[in-house]
Amino acid sequence: MKRMMMVAVLVVAMAGAAWAGEAKFGYIDMQQALNTSVAGKTAKEQLQAKLKKYQEQINGKQEELQRLKSDLEKQGTALSESARVAKEKDYQQKLKDFQRFTKDAEDDLRSRDADFTKKIVEAMDKVVQEYGKKHGYTIIFDARSAGMLYADKKVDLTDEVLKDFNTSNTTK
Repeated sequence: MKRMMMVAVLVVAMAGAAWAGEAKFGYIDMQQALNTSVAGKTAKEQLQAKLKKYQEQINGKQEELQRLKSDLEKQGTALSESARVAKEKDYQQKLKDFQRFTKDAEDDLRSRDADFTKKIVEAMDKVVQEYGKKHGYTIIFDARSAGMLYADKKVDLTDEVLKDFNTSNTTK
């Protein structure tokens, strides 16, 4: 309901501006801009490097768990009851540690991704604001979040704003 009201107000505002002959509209595919910007590619590379590091640690821990389980299965009958229980307890503790580690790694990667995205979006917003003012746009939409079902490619500003964004981020 809230979204419908917002769309109705926006349509009325656009119709009024268009009738006055002064409306200029454009849109940006923010997802494409995030993925293809220099900052977005750099963030993706950093996340991939961190993921690779975590994956190596996970693989090592998995191998250790497999070895402990295999040892426990092979030696299970030869061990005394107390030794077997101690090995099982050790295995269960390492399994819990492994599960905790993988969850923490996933949370860390998710958090880093959100932080990178937030910073890039904030910087991109500033560039879009400047671009819109400089070029006299009435409204610039985000193609994905505005719920646009169709827009002429002539009003797609993604590449132009992306050039400005990449230039402004490399000069800082």
